Amino acid sequence: MVALSADLVEFELNGVQVQVPASGSLLDSLRETLRIHSVKDGCSPQGQCGCCTVWVDGQPRVSCVTPVARVRGRSVTTVEGLADADRWATSFSDRGGSQCGFCTPGIIMRAAAMPEQKRSSPDAVRHAMLAHLCRCTGWQPIVESIVHVDEPIRADRQGAERRTALEGGVAQTVGPGVALGRGGFADDTAPGDAIVAVRSADGSWVVGETLHDARVASGKVQGRRTTAPLSWPLDLPTGDWVRTLQTTWVEPGYVEPDASWCVPGGEPMSSHGNGGAFGGKQDGELGAVARRLADEHGRTVRVLSTREDVVAKGPKRPPIAAGIRPDGTGVMHVVRCEAIADRIHSGAPGLEVVEFDVAGPPTSAALRGAGWVEAAVLLASLQPGPEYSVRSPDGARATARIDDDGGIHATVACGAVLDAVVLQSYCVGAAHMGLSWVTSEGLSVDGAGVPHDLTIRSFGILRAVDTPPIVVEVVDDGGEPVNGSDAVFAAVATAAWARSRWAPRWPTAH
Repeated sequence: MVALSADLVEFELNGVQVQVPASGSLLDSLRETLRIHSVKDGCSPQGQCGCCTVWVDGQPRVSCVTPVARVRGRSVTTVEGLADADRWATSFSDRGGSQCGFCTPGIIMRAAAMPEQKRSSPDAVRHAMLAHLCRCTGWQPIVESIVHVDEPIRADRQGAERRTALEGGVAQTVGPGVALGRGGFADDTAPGDAIVAVRSADGSWVVGETLHDARVASGKVQGRRTTAPLSWPLDLPTGDWVRTLQTTWVEPGYVEPDASWCVPGGEPMSSHGNGGAFGGKQDGELGAVARRLADEHGRTVRVLSTREDVVAKGPKRPPIAAGIRPDGTGVMHVVRCEAIADRIHSGAPGLEVVEFDVAGPPTSAALRGAGWVEAAVLLASLQPGPEYSVRSPDGARATARIDDDGGIHATVACGAVLDAVVLQSYCVGAAHMGLSWVTSEGLSVDGAGVPHDLTIRSFGILRAVDTPPIVVEVVDDGGEPVNGSDAVFAAVATAAWARSRWAPRWPTAH
């Protein structure tokens, strides 16, 4: 028998013996060496998002914080080796448990490892999801996809792609393969011989033959969750107001970090991948860097953001401080942002908008409903309740209430439904996002404008166990189809604010 070099680790992957370098994490070996792209790098790597979950000897394990040396001689399974992967993928597709599909391969691996009795319990499934983060679906479609995996349904998917593009803001792949991570994410499509660029601590770009080499050369410092309190960067306008509201810095929280790649002289890959950002991702910088470095090195270059990069440099929802009168007029202070005044006026034309330059991370009016949702929520707060109605600038109408037991009920009319499963999934996700935004989300930013909450669990996004039941009724009003989930987002945010008895600052739990 030939002895295996100490510089190599041998293990069984999906029933086949493989050898990989002994350095780095199991995730590095799976994605970078073995090109298993169903295993996703979401927290980059912090061990906090669950997207890289695989089985080690049949038990779920977060691979990004598992040194590959620890699996020597053991058995590793990814969704490619899951015997009934197609059954899981079909359930997630048919029930809306997968939108962008970045988080679902890891979720499926954890769900498939659950004993059948526990898997049939919604509460047990929600607790199992404590290891995972999903920004898109609002958890409920995921729980239903797991609990009912043995109850196949047939869904008409003819209008799914069109409805998905309307709700997600970018063209997205749909179908069972998406739940297995095959949506076509930016970094998954890069050629195997590409070199890798990551940002160093001083902001320059460091290039390595492998991702592990590049991260070591960059001096990457792992993100942390700060103990510093939240701050509200804008003062309220003076006036006699019936309602006031201040919001803080909020991280979009998309799970796929920005990425791009480019061949020399070519066009860079869009960082939008298969969506999932609701306006949060920006194409400009990474694509330009990928093109420049590819031309400099004469080789294909992958350019990757770490989770810390996404938080520190990615655009945030512009904070506001506003007061409104009973007649719907008022004043909104907002952190300066291109086109934000027009967005606010589209939601409440009676608001005077005053923009301020504030030290802080970049802002963008492209994020989900930025500006008009805050304005619409202020206007809707003047309604008597307990149901609150919102009309989006696109013409979608949504009504929402939150019952005494915390359950959310919403109704949406946004033209032809096209695909009820997709529309309901996005609206449930929007309801979760609205509730989470109002009650618990915030990002600690210091006086110099530097974000200090750099882990993916720092953002305050509601976990599956914290998410109440959500019921969404879809009304087909026969009109031209438009985005409906943004209107649900605004209506549920209003209902959540009402439940706090109009607490003057969001998140209301702080």
